[in-house]
Amino acid sequence: MSRLLGWSLGRGLLRAAGRRGRGCSALPARAGGPGPEVAVAVAPPRVALPGRRPGLLPLLAALAWFSSPAAADEEEQPGAGAAAPEDAADAAEAEIIQLLKRAKLSIMKDEPEEAELILHDALRLAYQSDNKKAITYTYDLMANLAFIRGQLENAEQLFKATMSYLLGGGMKQEDNAIIEISLKLASIYAAQNRQEFALAGYEFCISTLEEKIEREKELAEDVMSVEEKANTHLLLGMCLDSCARYLLFSKQPSQAQRMYEKALQISQEIQGEGHPQTIVLMSDLATTLDAQGYYDEAYAYMQRASDLARQINHPELHMVLSNLAAILTHRERYTQAEEIYQEALKQAELKRDEVSVQHIREELAQLSRKSRPVT
Repeated sequence: MSRLLGWSLGRGLLRAAGRRGRGCSALPARAGGPGPEVAVAVAPPRVALPGRRPGLLPLLAALAWFSSPAAADEEEQPGAGAAAPEDAADAAEAEIIQLLKRAKLSIMKDEPEEAELILHDALRLAYQSDNKKAITYTYDLMANLAFIRGQLENAEQLFKATMSYLLGGGMKQEDNAIIEISLKLASIYAAQNRQEFALAGYEFCISTLEEKIEREKELAEDVMSVEEKANTHLLLGMCLDSCARYLLFSKQPSQAQRMYEKALQISQEIQGEGHPQTIVLMSDLATTLDAQGYYDEAYAYMQRASDLARQINHPELHMVLSNLAAILTHRERYTQAEEIYQEALKQAELKRDEVSVQHIREELAQLSRKSRPVT
């Protein structure tokens, strides 16, 4: 069972996604040893930070929810929890586990180049020891790393290789691990403006999960645990969120609105109204309503999101406040909008978010011109 990303790590991945990476993970041969490595240079996309305004890419929506690679959980890493090594195979597996842990730590510390080097070492050792589970898990980590660095073509190859190994090992297409990879592939196609592939990918993920949830909702807890059901619901929320961002970016706000409403309901039911991800979804739904001219409804959602964000000192409080000020501006409540923008500016400066600081200052300058009396 896959687990979802902790918020602090999610924000680190989002920051990493907007940076140009040096080099990239190579895709070794799938059988007969690692073979020669060929680096493929891929320029990352220009991506907007989440919760800011329309023009958002679904790539970041997916990243904000993900935790571990799709291939396995922490407890399910190759050989996890095994006894002390007794032979060469056990020793190799123990070394692979340590390399994978080091790689994940490097990703958390925002050291992608170091993580990439470690993962190549892990993959070579996995091939040498013919540990298929370790090969699959390492491919998935490499794919995630390329994904968060914006190296989309390489990430696509690696995700497809991971999926091939999982399906070849007997995993079903409706398994959550396969859906996670399919969602990432759809997000890659969306970021590359490959609309037909993106929409087909999102439709597969959402419809498969909805059918799965419907079939499994009556299963007793001894057959399927509450946690397993909750994780499937959260994965559906992740898919809806990512698809909604793509639809909004594609100027289809009414369709995006329906997706956001479903994603928000799932997050509220599973994670609670005060969860950071719920607040972001509330803000994004408000932004979608605002884009359609539904200013009163947008204001109600955004006001609630900002209240909750203040209560928990949300890491993206300045963005939520900036969105609230924008809606107030559209409602021609200029004095209140200026007050909120000033609050957002202080928060952005405290977070040292220079991009947001510049954006808010620009919005304040435009607001000043709008509210200036005509002479």
